[in-house]
Amino acid sequence: MRFLLRLVLLALLPVLAACTKPAVWAPEGDVLAARYTHPGPPSIALFNVINNDTNNGEHAALMINADQRVLFDPAGSWRHPLSPERHDVHFGFDNAQLFRYTYYHARRTHRVQIQHLEVSPQVAAMILALAQQAGPVPDAHCARSIGQILQQVPGFETIPVAFRPNRLSDAFGQLPGVRTEIVTSDAEPTERQAYLE
Repeated sequence: MRFLLRLVLLALLPVLAACTKPAVWAPEGDVLAARYTHPGPPSIALFNVINNDTNNGEHAALMINADQRVLFDPAGSWRHPLSPERHDVHFGFDNAQLFRYTYYHARRTHRVQIQHLEVSPQVAAMILALAQQAGPVPDAHCARSIGQILQQVPGFETIPVAFRPNRLSDAFGQLPGVRTEIVTSDAEPTERQAYLE
């Protein structure tokens, strides 16, 4: 019986390894140096990167403006040296980084829907703490991980834990006070590299 159990565990190791990402953990000095405090009110903003042909959401992320502004980009591909990362949380997310991130995704084939919502300082702090505990997030779990975070926060109980970013953003859009903007671009997909520099 023990032999059989070991055999099953050994067989599962490659599957489990495929569900994990390498841990990214920026040094404390880099995180402290990059810290950015945005002057606006405490808020969150849900990003949904939508395919222009199918109207399907293909990636979700959450900007959190608490005592500092960060981006929770679960299973995302965006990286920048001015935004050190710890488990999918990017620090130093100032307006230049917001622009870079948005236009890294907005291109001829995709638009970016950004849903803004002002929250209390306590709610912003809670969401930031939960985001810092959530990662690293496996591939294809971006919307699901954001839903799992928000469902733990009072006032966000209606947010689903779902794999599809559109389902997440549709529910988020029903919350009182949400303001939505759509960002489009004529850039070719190959031009995204400019927003990593």
